[in-house]
Amino acid sequence: MSLKGKVAIVTGGASGIGRACSVRLAADGAAVAVWDLNAEGAEETVAAIEKAGGRAIACVGDAAEPEAVVASAARTRSMLGAPTILVNNAGITSFCRFIDIDEEAWDRMMRVNLKGPFLCTRAVVRDMLDAGWGRIINISSSSAQTGAPAMGHYAASKGGVIGFTKALAMEYAAQGITVNNIPPGFVDTPMLRSSPIDVDAAAAVAPMKRPGRPEDIAAACAYLASEEANYVTGQTLSVNGGRYLV
Repeated sequence: MSLKGKVAIVTGGASGIGRACSVRLAADGAAVAVWDLNAEGAEETVAAIEKAGGRAIACVGDAAEPEAVVASAARTRSMLGAPTILVNNAGITSFCRFIDIDEEAWDRMMRVNLKGPFLCTRAVVRDMLDAGWGRIINISSSSAQTGAPAMGHYAASKGGVIGFTKALAMEYAAQGITVNNIPPGFVDTPMLRSSPIDVDAAAAVAPMKRPGRPEDIAAACAYLASEEANYVTGQTLSVNGGRYLV
């Protein structure tokens, strides 16, 4: 699935799923802009890509801050060219009983997980329209599909991402831009390991008896970014090891 000549942006690309997506898209031929607040992690991702013979840059900033997004988009265009692949992966999570979620926590979750994809998409969609070709891939969550206790704000934000995906897919289908989302389910990342979930115990009762790998999500991302997926839009491609069956 060659992406030679394409420029991709991966937000939250410093670790976990974002790093795996960055590395995979680069391996498929894309030049990759790794966007993240974590400068050291973003540079590590870039180094991994360059070591494998790929081309990448790091853009450090908050994907939910308008000025940072505009600056990162400008840096991407200047150093790599016009981006036509966007992976909206940057996000946060939290476990909190609903009655204990205050407005500040709710607003922060929505700002990062939902406003962030809006800002990033807005910053680069004109590049895709000019090219007559684009791929927007939003990383949502299986928690939005199944519901999740003590994650009301997180599940709501990721449910918004799924709705956002469908709306944009309908709006831009005739302009050569596809918009899809991947809801990971129980993927072994630093974010999962830092949560209160007992990963090993949860894996023991999962259908596949193991957590997913970031590379599993990256493979789905690579497919959705490719020409092979040119007639796929508005879809939810669940990569969850059987956790949720559509």
